[in-house]
Amino acid sequence: MHRAPQAMITRPMATDITVNIPRDPNTLSNYHNFVTTHVTANLEIDFNKKILTGSVFLTLKSVTHSETDEIKLDTSYLEIKDVKVEGKSSEWKIAPRLEPYGSALSIKLDQGVEKDKDVELEILLSTTSQCTALQWMGPEQTSNKKHPYLFSQCQAIHARSVFPCQDTPDVKSTFEFNIRSPLPVLASGLPTGSRDYRPGNDGDSGTLLYTFRQQVPIPSYLFALASGDLACASIGPRSTVWTGPEELSACKWELERDMETYMEVAERIVFPYAWTTYNVLVLPASFPYGGMENPIFTFATPTIISGDRENVDVIAHELSHSWSGNLVSNASWEHFWLNEGWTTYLERRLQAAIHGDSHRDFSAIIGWKALQDSVERYGEGHEFTRLVIDLKGKDPDDAFSSIPYEKGFIFLYYLEKLIGKDSWDKFIPHYFNKFKYKSLDSYDFKSTLLDFFASDDAASKKLTDIDWDKWFYAPGYPPKPDFDETLVKACYALADKWEAHTQNPDDGFKPRSSDIASWTANQSVVFLEKLQKMDYPLRTDDVTLMGDTYGYAESQNVELVSRFFGLGLTAKCEKVYEPTAELLGKVGRMKFVRPLYRQLNLADRALALKTFEKNKTFYHPICRGLLEKDLGYN
Repeated sequence: MHRAPQAMITRPMATDITVNIPRDPNTLSNYHNFVTTHVTANLEIDFNKKILTGSVFLTLKSVTHSETDEIKLDTSYLEIKDVKVEGKSSEWKIAPRLEPYGSALSIKLDQGVEKDKDVELEILLSTTSQCTALQWMGPEQTSNKKHPYLFSQCQAIHARSVFPCQDTPDVKSTFEFNIRSPLPVLASGLPTGSRDYRPGNDGDSGTLLYTFRQQVPIPSYLFALASGDLACASIGPRSTVWTGPEELSACKWELERDMETYMEVAERIVFPYAWTTYNVLVLPASFPYGGMENPIFTFATPTIISGDRENVDVIAHELSHSWSGNLVSNASWEHFWLNEGWTTYLERRLQAAIHGDSHRDFSAIIGWKALQDSVERYGEGHEFTRLVIDLKGKDPDDAFSSIPYEKGFIFLYYLEKLIGKDSWDKFIPHYFNKFKYKSLDSYDFKSTLLDFFASDDAASKKLTDIDWDKWFYAPGYPPKPDFDETLVKACYALADKWEAHTQNPDDGFKPRSSDIASWTANQSVVFLEKLQKMDYPLRTDDVTLMGDTYGYAESQNVELVSRFFGLGLTAKCEKVYEPTAELLGKVGRMKFVRPLYRQLNLADRALALKTFEKNKTFYHPICRGLLEKDLGYN
């Protein structure tokens, strides 16, 4: 097993722009010489050509002690038309593409820039059909079939396919968005108005200029745009939900009960919300993630709108990102657990504060199953099952899994139990205050934790005795905590009956709808996940019996029905094959799509390939690319 040298643990912190130690292997930019401090994006959305055109203005500060006369930025599949430095045309070139990172844009300066001095760039550009951050949807792909739709997804390294940038979370800047579109626009900033109507040509719709400002410094991956047929409604005193007009009332009902409560609880745990308003954009079904924590406007999957408020924990998670990830960011994707482990921890603290500690552990038990699935898929010794990973020469998307979420959560849960909740709760606001507006790595986290408890002899000894190398670099499973199983005992008991029935069909067991009548949907999720770990799959007749008796086959809750279909695919129950294929044409969230395709591929490869070919334009480019790898496309 490769481990980082011990010296790395005491490396200097790159939380000040004067430190010139780049920590991100996934960027081509020379941010050890310059860091971006402000970006103004002036872009027009062309739905006909499916491109963004316009310009970006970047303000960069020199951070070196010596002068340098070249700036390098990340680009990917961009058409660069012109570059100006301080208002004058400049010499520039695009380097050959380096997979998976794109092409470096090198901009020549007339002379070096002294340390702490600014330089202003203007870059004229157009996105291309190969842009990996944008999904363009025709009217026929939207729910009401009336208008086209555009949305972006820039995490992890896809912002560079929208505009030249220092595409690393180790660099943060303020943003202004000036976006022209024939349809309403949202962006990851506070709206400052819409104005400047421009009539259309040759029957095209006219356009409006929509403007937004983000005054809290953010990394490039939080740059976000969406435009389409949008309507909004209030879901709290400082929150709104945006979505298609036909979906608005269902989204409002799903989210309005808990939104402000989540915000108030999070503020008590950490400190007051820093972004003024918190809003949710419920996107079309092809959105590849549960949610994306774009500041001001979380982008969310419609699969959370299940009619039972069972899946709004996604919003608790994305809201928690307002502190963890957005305000305090991982310095590179090698330390992704600092974003997602902390956010999962905070999400579950919200659940505990509102519903009780047993609900936190109930969620963690579901999370442990997700961790198992990821470790089994990679293999226990795989690099990507470590907490701190090596991404040099690798695509961060290939490393995306539940591991940084759940292994990171378990580490923080372990630290809370080790130190004691009261003491740990004093550290939480200290940590977020120290690193707000900044980025950090795992070694910064360790040194901050040790420093905070240095005067507490008992806590200090416990922390010093931790095998930090094992937690950071050991692949596979962390030690499993002793979770409170109060809410899962009934689920496990029913699963045991089904397992026994599978081994002895004549045991007299007869399932009834009353078995689960008092359960929440998430208890059914735990039940189904327990059955997924049986030594022997269910018999095909039992899959049909379960679906009919418990109503799983007709459920509108995708968390539940996807797991039921997974059981059926493992059992080679042909009755779930076509329903699975149908679901795969309606849902683009990778949490469901990737496992179901892998299972369908094993059960009926021809149907899996046929389903993918039929729906591949429905999926976001990130999802489509990973599915091609999952299915073994060249």
